[in-house]
Amino acid sequence: MRVARLELIDFRSYQHAVLPLQPGSQVLIGPNGVGKTNILEALHVLAVGASHRVSGDEVLVRTGASEAVLRATTIDAHDREQQVSLALRPGGRNAARLDGATVPRLRDALGRVRVVLFAPEDLALIRGDPADRRRFLDQLLAQRRPAFHAARQDFDRALKQRNALLRQQRAGDPAAAAGLATWTEAVAATGARVVAARLLACHALLEPFAAHAGHLAGDAAAAPARLTYQLSTDRQVPADPSVEELDPQALAAEMRAAMEARADEERERATTLVGPHRDELRIELEAMPARTHASQGEAWTLALALRLAGRDLLREVGEEPVVLLDDVFSELDTQRRERLAAWCAEAEQVLVTAAVDQDVPLPGPRVQVRQGRVEASDSALSDAAVAADSPEGEEHT
Repeated sequence: MRVARLELIDFRSYQHAVLPLQPGSQVLIGPNGVGKTNILEALHVLAVGASHRVSGDEVLVRTGASEAVLRATTIDAHDREQQVSLALRPGGRNAARLDGATVPRLRDALGRVRVVLFAPEDLALIRGDPADRRRFLDQLLAQRRPAFHAARQDFDRALKQRNALLRQQRAGDPAAAAGLATWTEAVAATGARVVAARLLACHALLEPFAAHAGHLAGDAAAAPARLTYQLSTDRQVPADPSVEELDPQALAAEMRAAMEARADEERERATTLVGPHRDELRIELEAMPARTHASQGEAWTLALALRLAGRDLLREVGEEPVVLLDDVFSELDTQRRERLAAWCAEAEQVLVTAAVDQDVPLPGPRVQVRQGRVEASDSALSDAAVAADSPEGEEHT
């Protein structure tokens, strides 16, 4: 899959921008702060329904506008076109369209645009909190199997209800205990589906992750990078590529038992202490936690390898994802730049941002990005356009 055209209306710094995109590599050039990352962020929002930079939609809408509209035209492996549109409405309900027709649920549009994005923030995959690594798995799974997004929403609703009952119980509400068992079962059942999907993803990620880490480091024979999934039940599951199936019922029983064992602590703290929201993806290098033992260069390599492995998983179950690299080459030494560039040459479509053109050893068109504007600097992109106002009379979504 590739994106042939991207349109932004009142998104971040763009009032209205249209960017045609080509197969292969393209580089967005411009100084910091002019909106290069906003373009990649827009594609990420179209793919997974959320920004990789912020948790809410409010800052994605240009100041003074009531909504932001993102619209992409994709072309699949069989040369079929599809238009995916998403309207972001802070304080209201976001809406999506496929080929001009409104879809009943936002998640029905997820996965139509498929991307793998690597950005400076991804160093948090190695250095950051467990929530950063959980988010990586969940967003990857939402694109790999769109039904996962619904499973995660089901778990979040059950968790919210159970936590509310725990707070009521701590406040002395005698009616809270009656509903607690029901929502404990719901958290275990829905949480098991999320954990099972994450575990299978970890098992599938291990080999490509280790291979990419070795290749980028230039030492395929080095001690391999490893992944371990640590459940909130205190059980650790080393990633094993031979595992292809799991039993969600067994995982649900394990969670129920752990919640029963920690019932007193949960009542005292008025929060659920067992479930996928408390799990951790552990990344190791030479049998040591990468979070504390990896050098800065090793941490960059591991984070990038994890994203590249995610691209491999997406390719297994559908269209090739678009690779988005946000100011990555400037953070790598010469050897790693060359190895990453060789990898990019094999991808169907790669979109790169850079402040300095010379940092990117890739062929392909260059697009100059100025404040709120994109300007083609290659004849292949001569139809790139920016309008001062939204198209008159056009219905945004």
